[in-house]
Amino acid sequence: MRRRTFGRTAGGSVGGRSVLGGTTGGRSAGVRSVLGRTTGGRSAGAGVLVAAALTALVTGCGIRTTSVPVDAGAAPSRVPCSVAGQSPSATAAQGVPVRVFLVCGSQLEAVDRRTPLPEEKVGGNPVATATGLLAQLLAEPSDDEQQAGFTTAVRGPLVVGGAHKGDPAGTLRLSRQPEDLTPIALSQIVCTFSASSAGAGEQSVLLGGPGPYAPKRYQCTTELKERPESTPPTTAPPATAGTTVVPEAPGTAPAG
Repeated sequence: MRRRTFGRTAGGSVGGRSVLGGTTGGRSAGVRSVLGRTTGGRSAGAGVLVAAALTALVTGCGIRTTSVPVDAGAAPSRVPCSVAGQSPSATAAQGVPVRVFLVCGSQLEAVDRRTPLPEEKVGGNPVATATGLLAQLLAEPSDDEQQAGFTTAVRGPLVVGGAHKGDPAGTLRLSRQPEDLTPIALSQIVCTFSASSAGAGEQSVLLGGPGPYAPKRYQCTTELKERPESTPPTTAPPATAGTTVVPEAPGTAPAG
């Protein structure tokens, strides 16, 4: 039996067939480069590889690609919480300078104002001082203050008066129970009163309501200024010398 030998021809064929699938004598449809086109033309496969490499690079950098333009909006702006200067009308206003605490940027910030009360009356009468300060808290912030981001949470009707019989000296009584006010409004009042001559010293104020309940010493702390939505800390007020403070029974008329 005669064995047929398959050898490599000079033209690069095996057994009369080209290694790449075409004949050695003409252009072979099977002769293509590994990139998908003939070696003499532009390779579409090369473009595919380059695109894949770019995708891998972008993905590796953590950048999410998108074919749709994205509008991220304007850059965030910080609230200044500072009034550049007083207007001429405010500077010419009669009265003495006072400091009140308003809300700005979710915190309490001090703002300089002027009260129409005479200086001698403000300095020697805690109730008069507190009345002038409360009026400032109830008033809407000026245009300059509003542009700087200031607001107030204190709402009327609300007035302040003096102590009831048996209260410690320096007690102030509001026409509404302090606990019935919003925490931010109460924080504004506490910090404003305690920073003035109406305060009880050590950044505190003795404050009560219209009812027979004993007053409390409310403190204005750094934490309260940073988080005015929290409840102002309180301590027991000092007892009046020679007097025992006993709250009256609910439903009775307030003393004094």
